[in-house]
Amino acid sequence: MVDGPADGADTDTDTGAGTGTGAGTGTGTGTGTRERTPTRVTLRSDLRASTVDGLIALIVTGAVFALLYARIRSRASSTATVMPFMADDPGGFWMYFLSQAFGWSALLWAWGTVVLGLLLSGARPAWLRIPAPRLERLHRTTSLNTIALIVAHALFFAAELINHDTDSWYGSTWTAFVESFVPGGYASGTGRIAIPVGQAALYLAIPLGLLFYVRHRIGARAWRVMHRFVIVVYVLSVWHTLLYGTNVWYDGWFRTSVWLLQLPIAALFLARLLRPARRSQRLAAPGAHPGSKAGWSLRLTGRLLAAGTLAVLLAVLITGRDGGRAEPPADTSSTHNHD
Repeated sequence: MVDGPADGADTDTDTGAGTGTGAGTGTGTGTGTRERTPTRVTLRSDLRASTVDGLIALIVTGAVFALLYARIRSRASSTATVMPFMADDPGGFWMYFLSQAFGWSALLWAWGTVVLGLLLSGARPAWLRIPAPRLERLHRTTSLNTIALIVAHALFFAAELINHDTDSWYGSTWTAFVESFVPGGYASGTGRIAIPVGQAALYLAIPLGLLFYVRHRIGARAWRVMHRFVIVVYVLSVWHTLLYGTNVWYDGWFRTSVWLLQLPIAALFLARLLRPARRSQRLAAPGAHPGSKAGWSLRLTGRLLAAGTLAVLLAVLITGRDGGRAEPPADTSSTHNHD
């Protein structure tokens, strides 16, 4: 989802490698310090560093799978209302529940990645004691694992479609590929909107995340501009979940939890805009910066939108009107029940 240091980082070096300021850049002039060679962060090094975080993500995914499976067996999950045939034979649809579990852990890891990115790109809070280099490394590793979790979510969804398709193996594989990965290929119910939204999140997350590792080729300024669109990926992921997550279709604590998790994101995003790390991003008087009337208007609009989003989230949580369905639909059949 998001990779790399804060938006303010223009260098190609890992700040944890001793570059920048302070004791890590001694000149060797009798002070006893040694000069360090700047080390460029590579995809390979971050993949190695992401192992522990990835194992934790798999453990969380397994726990979520167990919870979803237990809820569908007891018919406590709203998935049993939407697709009752799954509750009749939960063992036959384990790949669907695993896909859901990967989707939930992907959303949780995306949430953590965005929070870390916002903490790094704005003014550092006084209470945040973790060194910036460590936060930056964690930001990158959670980003890589988020991409992996999203891909796993999509692959298991496609595998479930293949498993319950009575067509030939190549016919069912092609159909599952189109419905899972081709925008507009899924033509059933809510999925006509929700699936393309999820596909957009996937296809934006991969390049936006990996561009960090070639930012020295495209330029730091270009990378920073593209990096800001990561918040769009996160919004699409949440939208996809609320639209298509069968266990959050109806009012309840699952759906409320999704809305509740957005409060810190909105608050940090507003704080990031109100107290930007870069002087050029501050909301000075119109015309204070060269040719900046349009830029000033854009910065003001961004702050108003962030404040409005925070107000809407608070209103949703206070009133309880979060767009959830109040009662089961009359028809709970599924076009993918091929048995």
